[in-house]
Amino acid sequence: MGALDGVRIIELAGIGPGPFCGMMLADQGAEVIQVDRASAVRGGDPARPPGNVNGRGRRSIGVDLKSPEGVETVLRLVEGADMVFEGFRPGVSERLGVGPDDCLARNPAIVYGRMTGWGQDGPYSSMAGHDINYIALAGVLAHFGRSDSGPVPPMNLVGDFGGGGMYLAYGMVCALFEARASGKGQVVDAAMVDGAASLMSFIHGMLASGFHSPERGTNMLDTGAHFYDVYECADGAWISLGSIEPQFYAELVDKLGLDAERFGNQHDRGLWPELSEEIAAVVRTKTRDEWDAVLEGSDVCYAPVLTADEATRHPHNVARGTFIDVGGITQPGPAPRLSRTPGEVRRPPAHAGQHTDEVLAEAGFDVDEVAALRASGAVA
Repeated sequence: MGALDGVRIIELAGIGPGPFCGMMLADQGAEVIQVDRASAVRGGDPARPPGNVNGRGRRSIGVDLKSPEGVETVLRLVEGADMVFEGFRPGVSERLGVGPDDCLARNPAIVYGRMTGWGQDGPYSSMAGHDINYIALAGVLAHFGRSDSGPVPPMNLVGDFGGGGMYLAYGMVCALFEARASGKGQVVDAAMVDGAASLMSFIHGMLASGFHSPERGTNMLDTGAHFYDVYECADGAWISLGSIEPQFYAELVDKLGLDAERFGNQHDRGLWPELSEEIAAVVRTKTRDEWDAVLEGSDVCYAPVLTADEATRHPHNVARGTFIDVGGITQPGPAPRLSRTPGEVRRPPAHAGQHTDEVLAEAGFDVDEVAALRASGAVA
């Protein structure tokens, strides 16, 4: 029984951060019904679920939202739900007839989540975009990279999933908490540009204090410092060092066999580039496994740099059960971990429309209604 057990959510299927939000909520016990496009329903063997990890934990129905009957079907589901969310461009759900006003009219306590890149308003709101654009405008991308390179996109983790999906899930749970007290729903406007900017709060504070320079790759946390960086080993693998505190830095100097006097002034930024080169030369003398033997278990603040596949087999992750198998695919398990009501993956990803009849029957649609909806193409 997860912490969100008993919470019913309607997810108007989208891509990227929307499904990730649905996964997070489902992992913590919510019943999430994913409304896929009827045109996406192509059958599929339930014993062989699709490989979309972010689609795990919920059931799927196929609905044609361009048909009045399909829209009415979704609104009837909304009547019995606690939350609904979508990831369309601003105005699309309104044009379809499943916007906030439509849903709140059917269920005044509904929490309506909206996931966009730019937000529901503002000069950019109607523009197309992707993670790279959102984190660029949020003032995030400019700060990723080394001093001798241009900005380096951190895949789509910061905008789509960190600033987007996680903030949407957080906002929806906050709104649900309030709705349980007031009996009134509300709209959650989760914009990736807002979320990514929020993730930069700590850096804004350091910029204001003068501790962090706007110049990329010259600061303690952005590869400027010799004691907070990644280094290549003799075998081409990499290790990470994060020896910020004085006691950890002293252990780094000792474990790497560095000259204590030479490395004595840790925060002399003028020395950072050459000290980085000296550490790089030392690290290249051993393989990653050899450095593991030297540095694991110490207070250097060390970890090997693992690929996604290697991470699934590392003893620490195995001991904690960080990765699990769902439908034959190794993937990260639910996070964060709750002591009394831990999350779990209830089911693997569904084929589009796999549970249409089942979900509609539970919602009170009789056999004849479902047959009529199928015949009209409103559901699949």
